[in-house]
Amino acid sequence: MALGAQASALSTPALAAPAGGIDQIDTVVVIYAENRSFDNLYGSFPGADGLKQASPTSLKQYDRDGQVMAELPPIWDGLTAKGVTPPVIQAVTEHMPNRPFAIDNPKGLDTKLDVVTHDLWHRFYENQMQIDGGKNDKFVAYADAGALVMGHYDGRKLPMWQVARKYTLADHFFMGGFGGSFFNHFQLICACAPKYPDADKSPAKDSISEVEADGVTLKIADNSPKSVLGGIPKFVRDGNLTPDFYAVNTMQPPYQPSANKPAQGGDPAYADPAVATTLPPQTEPNIGDLLSAKGVTWAWYGGAWAAALDGKGGAPVNFQFHHQPFNYFANYAPGTPARAEHLKDGGLNGAEFIKAIDGGSLPQVTFYKPQGNLNEHAGYADVASGDKHLADLIHHLEKSPQWKHMLVVVTYDENGGFWDHVAPPKADRWGPGTRIPAFIVSPYAKRGYVDHTTYDTTSILRFITHRFELPALPGIKARDEALAANHSPALGDLTQALNLSGKKGS
Repeated sequence: MALGAQASALSTPALAAPAGGIDQIDTVVVIYAENRSFDNLYGSFPGADGLKQASPTSLKQYDRDGQVMAELPPIWDGLTAKGVTPPVIQAVTEHMPNRPFAIDNPKGLDTKLDVVTHDLWHRFYENQMQIDGGKNDKFVAYADAGALVMGHYDGRKLPMWQVARKYTLADHFFMGGFGGSFFNHFQLICACAPKYPDADKSPAKDSISEVEADGVTLKIADNSPKSVLGGIPKFVRDGNLTPDFYAVNTMQPPYQPSANKPAQGGDPAYADPAVATTLPPQTEPNIGDLLSAKGVTWAWYGGAWAAALDGKGGAPVNFQFHHQPFNYFANYAPGTPARAEHLKDGGLNGAEFIKAIDGGSLPQVTFYKPQGNLNEHAGYADVASGDKHLADLIHHLEKSPQWKHMLVVVTYDENGGFWDHVAPPKADRWGPGTRIPAFIVSPYAKRGYVDHTTYDTTSILRFITHRFELPALPGIKARDEALAANHSPALGDLTQALNLSGKKGS
């Protein structure tokens, strides 16, 4: 049966929506989880472009010399994160076949969804080298976790699986930028690449990457293992900055809360600018600026934001400073009215965000970032806890006084280094990157539907600008032009997942 036919057969009739078009949506809620590819969690979802649709060629991984690997390398340092009992040590993972495998298979590694596993590289240049021009066949070759990149779970055990069956699951939704969380949070709010002016004369000068002439491939160090079976690849310099001074891997906010402390004797609300990983304040236009200019209410709710400001964001909360993108922008610097109005505390375990949901006081556009231990990021969070948190938020949103005119988008910032078999569309130098799960949840969402439309993280911005009649951000225009130039499909704005009847304004 063809993929489209599968989706149609599984679909149920959409909810009837009152007339009015896109401006029936009064409240847009974006929930941004962490670090999972589509195949990692939803590769067996009925009607989706999943593991069974992957070609035999795409299932095989190639070594750094271009030859098919006889077997997968072991998971270096073992599968489970430090301190997990009982551990799954490296020796248990040796000699695995060269193909995807179920992490939670009782006959295999038998590691459940509530276990924290080893982290993986998820960096700007490595992601492009793994994608290998769309073949997705060098994820293992340019990783630091060996076989783990090919691991996936039985997502049927997840509460969000049932949310996907009830509403719409997008199975061709790609992360907006190559690489990691830092960069993809910028894609979410501005579709832009942050800049470090004059980086070659700055404290960050040693973090400028050395890249081959293609602009995609890191220069391999002379002492790098020739084969993936011999160990993790080594590069001449894999830094946070591109050769032309864009920040593409994790840098810290210039304002507190930041992983970089204030300068000695300096303003306690700022991070020390002399530290190499402190990014200078950014000034590119972002979605918050556009919404404010139009008079549309909005807020970013950071889970455990207040706790982090109080120095209490460590374990077990694991607040992630680089997951707060507006905290990098000069318009939201400490002491500004915009910061006080728009950067909100989501509370521990999302309590303050949930209070706003239940009270019907969400702004017209609302972003929510779960605290670290609830975001599903390998290395310090498990999948089950974060997924339960997401499903609980959906439960509250469905009962909110604002629900009748709400659109909720739940997605992941990036793939976390996990393999996926679907090639991203070819566009500009920044992305899109690997495919990730995305859910469209709303009274207007098509019910029980798998949406095969091509989307990426910037599709969220496309919907917001469409709904509130905002100008397009420069990065959106640049991506559209690059997609067209590369004969790639145009990106959707999420309305393809909705049942909107009637004329606008009727």
